[in-house]
Amino acid sequence: MRVLLDTCAFLWLISDDPKLSDKARSLFENPENEVFLSSVSFWEITVKYQIGKLPLPESPKTYIPKQRENHGIESLSLGEADISHLLTLPKVHKDPFDRMLVCQAIEGNMTILTPDPLIQDYPVKTEW
Repeated sequence: MRVLLDTCAFLWLISDDPKLSDKARSLFENPENEVFLSSVSFWEITVKYQIGKLPLPESPKTYIPKQRENHGIESLSLGEADISHLLTLPKVHKDPFDRMLVCQAIEGNMTILTPDPLIQDYPVKTEW
């Protein structure tokens, strides 16, 4: 399975936060699954860090790649097909970061690991 981490799932995973569900942890730890963090999530983390809403032990510029590598998570770039898919997406969620993650998951035939019920309302595979 190709798994795309929602931003909160990534943050909870790297901090071993109990908010991460047992099922999400199991899917992440399954060696048969490919796990990705989108550049969109990197962008979201950076924005929240800059405005003081997300404290991190160091700048996202070094922290995020280091954590991805430590946890065996691949980077996923945002492509034109992902962006174009936004035109066909129903207006369920107002968060632009989450909408792009949905587009990437649909275009990449991925399952999003997310607790967000609004993401789960889209025509995309989700697990939590």
